[in-house]
Order: sequence, then C-alpha cells, then structure tokens
Amino acid sequence: MADPQDKRTEGAPPTHINIGPEQGTPAARKGVNWLAWLALLAGLIALLFALSRCGRDDVQTVAAAGENAAGGTASAVENGAEAVGNGAAAVVDRGAEAVAQGTSALGGFLAGTDPVPRGFQFEKLNFETGKSNIRPTDADEVAQVAEALKRHPNSRIRIAGFADARGADPANQALGQARADAVKAALVAKGVAGDRIEAVSGGETDPVASNATPGGRFENRRTELVVTAR
Repeated sequence: MADPQDKRTEGAPPTHINIGPEQGTPAARKGVNWLAWLALLAGLIALLFALSRCGRDDVQTVAAAGENAAGGTASAVENGAEAVGNGAAAVVDRGAEAVAQGTSALGGFLAGTDPVPRGFQFEKLNFETGKSNIRPTDADEVAQVAEALKRHPNSRIRIAGFADARGADPANQALGQARADAVKAALVAKGVAGDRIEAVSGGETDPVASNATPGGRFENRRTELVVTAR
C-alpha cells in the first residue's frame, strides 16, 4: 500500500532549481557584463580611429586640391602677363633707345650702321579727338619720311598708332589702328611700297604725357615709326 505521505508530495514543485554556477551565480553574471562592455569599448575605439583617419585623408585631399588650384591660377596669371608683355613689345619696341627720336633723324639713321630696331616719333603729326585723318599741316612731315624711306629701299618700318586714355580700351585700340593705317596709306601715296610698312595699334598704352590735361592728351594721340630692317 502506498504511503499517503508520498501522494501528498507527488507533483509538488521542487524546492530548489540547480542552474549551475556558469549561469546563475553573481560571478557569472558579472563576467558576462564585462565582456559586453569590453566589446562595446573596442568597437568605439575602432570607430574613432576610422573617423580620424578619414578626417586626415580629407584634409590632405583638400590641401592638395587647393595647392593645385593655386598653382594653376598662378600659371595662368604668368602666361597672361607674358602674352601682354609680348604684345606690348611688338608695338613699342624701340630697340636700345628708351625714348624715340624725332623723324628728322630718320634719314641719318638709315644711312648709318646702328642696330635695329630703332624708334622715331613724328614731331608734328598728332590727331584730333576721335579722328584718324592726317591734318594738312602735318603733310610735310609725312612727305619727308617718305623721301627718306625711298632713298633706302631695303628698309622696312612699323607704324604704331596711339590714343589718349579717354574712352573704352577696345575703342582706343581700334582708333590707334586707324591712325597707323592712315599714316601707312599716306606714305604709300608718296611712293613707298606698302609691303615695307607694318601698321599696328598701341591703343592707350605707353603715354608720353599726362592724360589729365588737354595738352597731354593731344601728345598721346600720336604715331611712332620703328625701323625694323635696313
């Protein structure tokens, strides 16, 4: 016969559960927490290192791009200045003489052996504001230049026309060219071959007097002659 005491205890929940030291003890729980914190800390360190590396790379990339852009700008500036300088030299180069002589000395120079190029400034030939026609009072000087050139048929010249500083630069460039063309046409009309004469514009560059006064502006509305070959 079964013991009644056994029936009373049959099916009753156990008085304790043995879950083992690995899972249930405070030491085990503490070990798990430390592992999680260590893993999180390692992840943060890796993330910070990656971000700092990217930041340095970005800075270096930006700096390199800035240096390249600055170098390109400087190069462009140096090339533009060189182009302007070459253009100015082609117009106003008078050779060894810093100041152009008057055209009255042209014949003597052509008969000599001094090196070319050499610049000569018309002593009377100037132009009215905005005009390129040669005044009747200046015709004699043009005729004298033509005679000197005809006596030395191997010589070649460049005529440069100039303007004062009033008005826009493109307009002054065109006006300087028109004045040089007018002088060339006058010389051709006096018997000088046209292929011996180059006509160019100096625009408002290289003034010989102040543009602040009427007299100075009149002096700047001029032409110059440069002997390029003898």
